[in-house]
Amino acid sequence: MVATVDELFSQAESKMKKAIGAVQNELGTVRTGRANPLILDRVLVDYYGTPTPIRQMANVSVQGGQTLVIQPYDKSGLAEIEKAIAKSELGLPANNDGAVIRINIPPLTEDRRKDLAKSVRKMGEDGKIAVRNVRRDASNDLDRLNKELNLPEDEFKTRQDRLQKLTDRYNAQIDTLIAEKEKEVLEI
Repeated sequence: MVATVDELFSQAESKMKKAIGAVQNELGTVRTGRANPLILDRVLVDYYGTPTPIRQMANVSVQGGQTLVIQPYDKSGLAEIEKAIAKSELGLPANNDGAVIRINIPPLTEDRRKDLAKSVRKMGEDGKIAVRNVRRDASNDLDRLNKELNLPEDEFKTRQDRLQKLTDRYNAQIDTLIAEKEKEVLEI
């Protein structure tokens, strides 16, 4: 149970910030036709029996805007990285020259751009649902706290309004993130 109203709002805001961070991470993995090392964040390599993110075992850089260059810190992991990329849902061929792996990012078709824009909107909606769930939980805690402290109704209403404004602020941030990513996806 939350001890004070301030703690309740602090916890709610912290959880909403985490929801925003999760949306940002999800959006970073969306391929937009430009090379972006973040698209590799979901690819795990079986490195000595441990699933390891590529960016922890290799330097990933962008070359010419359309090519990702993966240079492993340990050359023995080159083949495993290539296998992991091939098995991933990226659908991108990896070219291994024995020293580095190159992934060419082809331009997206118009239909694929529209599909990605829908996917981006879905990610944003999932983030908003997470924020609303935090608001619901905080509102329930506020109700319990109100009953314990027997606060006047206008004070309770003021706190509910404060919680709604907090929710609206984080939902607006998600809307901004989604709009930026949609613009990036739909640009030709």
